[in-house]
Amino acid sequence: MGIECLEASPERVVGRMPVKGNTQPYGLLHGGASCVLAESIGSTGAALHAGPGRIAVGIEINATHHRSATDGYVTGVATRTHGGRTLATYDIVVTDDEGRRVCTARLTCMLRDAPGT
Repeated sequence: MGIECLEASPERVVGRMPVKGNTQPYGLLHGGASCVLAESIGSTGAALHAGPGRIAVGIEINATHHRSATDGYVTGVATRTHGGRTLATYDIVVTDDEGRRVCTARLTCMLRDAPGT
């Protein structure tokens, strides 16, 4: 997928991904690739929020695809909207190189103790 993490904290995670190699047969960014980017950065934030000895497991994601991307990179910004003891939710906005919104997603992760702890 070629995802790069540019910034990471429990409150906000930023990552980017190339469009090339992540397209559907028509040459457009695959909607599933946008979801992979969203879940990857949202889960990273949730894991950081959970802290040592805990894990984050995605339990729900939804996405709206607003426009296509055909080249360059897409950048995702995941912002925590809820951070509790057992759940963490992130709003994720994916934009193209011109700052146009490509996708809006929401991810909820369940937070659990890591196996063996």
